[in-house]
Amino acid sequence: MASHRKSRPASTRVAGIRTPALATAALTSVALLSQTANASPSTDDKPSLEEVEKKVDDLYRQAESATEKYNAAKEKTAKQRKRVDTLLDDVAKRTQRLNDAREELGRSAAAQYRTGATAPDTATFLLADTPQDYFDQSQLMGRMTDRQKESVDEYFTEQSATMKKRQEATQSLKTLTESQNDLQTAKTTVQQKLSDARELLSKLTAEEKARLAAIEKRKQEEAARKAAELARQQAEAEAERERQEAAQQQETTQPPADSGTSDSSASDSSYATKAEKALAFARSQMGKPYVWGATGPDSYDCSGLTQAAWKAAGVDIPRVTYDQVNAGTTVPLANAQPGDLIFFYDDVTHVGLYIGNGMMIHAPKPGTYVREESIYYDGESSIHSVVRPA
Repeated sequence: MASHRKSRPASTRVAGIRTPALATAALTSVALLSQTANASPSTDDKPSLEEVEKKVDDLYRQAESATEKYNAAKEKTAKQRKRVDTLLDDVAKRTQRLNDAREELGRSAAAQYRTGATAPDTATFLLADTPQDYFDQSQLMGRMTDRQKESVDEYFTEQSATMKKRQEATQSLKTLTESQNDLQTAKTTVQQKLSDARELLSKLTAEEKARLAAIEKRKQEEAARKAAELARQQAEAEAERERQEAAQQQETTQPPADSGTSDSSASDSSYATKAEKALAFARSQMGKPYVWGATGPDSYDCSGLTQAAWKAAGVDIPRVTYDQVNAGTTVPLANAQPGDLIFFYDDVTHVGLYIGNGMMIHAPKPGTYVREESIYYDGESSIHSVVRPA
């Protein structure tokens, strides 16, 4: 993965609203509002098709946002649980060492008593703030050897460290509880939003579903047209670059030593090799269902798929879209290469893996499957940015 990370250029960020598809018949985009402007207004309390479409759109987007929050909370909970287990194990070991040291000090105090010192007071020993406090009171300090005094110092040092570890463990347990609450809240939100969306869709008539499917088909055709146009522009840009390189080679038989051409070519080749592996993995997952929170191998959500794909190429990227968007170098859409991550929407709640020619592989949403699709599947304005992760 590239160690340097560039801030996202303002020119590559475009706001957008995502419109999810029907589980069985794809939903239309917000363009439905203009395309059905001549439809008869609702004459009863039943919401119009446009209102249903917009509401379902909002619910699916809210569910996707909640899914990424769920993913983040799940990851945080797992890390915090591991930390708590480590701290509790450490506290248990330290406590055992304290018990062993206490017994040893007790034996030393008993030995001092047998030689004539005042009888040791266990309560005084346990409540003393420092070893000096205790042994001043018990009149034993002056009779102890240097090694015994060192043992006492070590005991109280270990006792202090153990208390701090217990406090740290207590705080970590509190944080773990908060993470678990966040996880449950996000999970409940996802389930509720999806349930509400399914309920709204179930109320659509066959005719309404057919109308939505027809509009979605036109939308897909437009997305395919835009993808083809991007592919044409990228091909022209590549041809121009090759032409310029050829012209440069004609002017000189050897590039200047400081031109950086060799390093750039090597870098491009290295990235292409990794990207090919990531894409091969993604293609092998096509047809597997979208399941929110899933990271494979049988199902995926959007960021789970991209993370798994790049992991197959030997590159670790973060789990959630909010972090993946910063895990690499932002590049202009016109310069997108196969393997790049394409992010969508202002809140960066969706991601796909670019395969070239304006197309990507992604896990769209509940009720769908991992598939190839135009990066313009939800309109040009929905594209947020492009990131090269390695």
